[in-house]
Amino acid sequence: MSHYSDLAIHGGRPVRSGKWPGWPISSARTVDNLQSVLDSGRWSISGPYRGTPSFEQQFARGYASYTGARHCVPASSGTSSLTMALEGCEVGARDEVIVPAVSWVASASAVLGINAVPVLTDVDPRTGCLDPAALEDAITPRCRAITVVHLGSAVADLHGLLRVAQRHGVPLIEDCAQAHGAHYDGQHVGTFGRAGTFSMQHSKLLTSGEGGAVITDDDELARRLEHLRADGRTLSGEPPPIDQMELSETAEVMGSNYCLSEFHAAVLLAQLEKLDAENAARRRSAQYLDDLLRQLGCEPQATADATTSRAYYCYVVALPDEVLLHTSVQRFAQALSVELSLSCKPMYASLNDSRLYRPETRRRFALDAEFIEAVRPQRFELPAATEFARRSIALPHRFLLAETSDMLDVQRAMEKVLAHARRL
Repeated sequence: MSHYSDLAIHGGRPVRSGKWPGWPISSARTVDNLQSVLDSGRWSISGPYRGTPSFEQQFARGYASYTGARHCVPASSGTSSLTMALEGCEVGARDEVIVPAVSWVASASAVLGINAVPVLTDVDPRTGCLDPAALEDAITPRCRAITVVHLGSAVADLHGLLRVAQRHGVPLIEDCAQAHGAHYDGQHVGTFGRAGTFSMQHSKLLTSGEGGAVITDDDELARRLEHLRADGRTLSGEPPPIDQMELSETAEVMGSNYCLSEFHAAVLLAQLEKLDAENAARRRSAQYLDDLLRQLGCEPQATADATTSRAYYCYVVALPDEVLLHTSVQRFAQALSVELSLSCKPMYASLNDSRLYRPETRRRFALDAEFIEAVRPQRFELPAATEFARRSIALPHRFLLAETSDMLDVQRAMEKVLAHARRL
């Protein structure tokens, strides 16, 4: 075994000092599209019509086609997309919404934001995604929606979840913020439930810095979503005169301003062109790395059996139990980061233990004693989610865009840190 000082976190030489691919990666088309927006005199869908389709609508059509959905309604963020989907499905004050226990905080805070109650629900210990059996146990007569998150590189058990949702007559909303380009049973994720939501935040596989979208096959829901994102307005059926606003004040539904700017839409339209190639490169590297890390006793994140193709937002791997007897996943991730010159992090904490999910810090959620207790995260017992978080680390997807042979550096770094776990 190497000496204690050999660990880079203790001053030793790191396994890798060279750079990994950066993220985001723009293209010539990205620059051209942005210049077109600058020159157009229209920087938002609420700006004056200039005689050509907006980039927002070009992206909406392009992403609907890409996912196989009938409609796509762009939005300003993943959180606003989830908010729109929930309200589009008529979720409101004090309604219960199923939320997977392992996810980014917005999965729960978006529910709270419409004064509904997030019901934190346990996960499949292999995938970290919502568990159909736990879902069955968590549904009550007050449940108005089920949200499922396709987490890391895993696709949830959609067939199992849909059976439960349909049996109870509750709509399923797919949160696909980490799954652009993933397919289940030959179909793009986001098209199984009543709606699929996406985030295009900086770190996402399809990104414009910030942004989002909701996809659906439901014509009525799509029209409601359009109103919800544009202050009760929707795009008129016919192009207006030049210099007039394209949004029509139908006022069918009171909305909010969740509009995606023309700059963001222009970037997304260009980035979409290279998404499939980047996803294919990530899959090749991940499949090779899976075999390398299993040789060390680590277990890469699983996905549902019917998954057709994975999309690697992050590479998640569970550490061996014997290693975690001597160190924490947090400390292990810190040491691995220094060895690889790459930011490696623990997977999300279970939402009942998340530092970011704290409803008590916002007075807007203090409606009454009953509501305060209903949204208190600590009231939920989530053993599978807690264990998944305790064991799992996540590596950012950009490293998977390196050469496949570079995955050997990851194996070497993992082997080195595993060997020194007692001294961490």
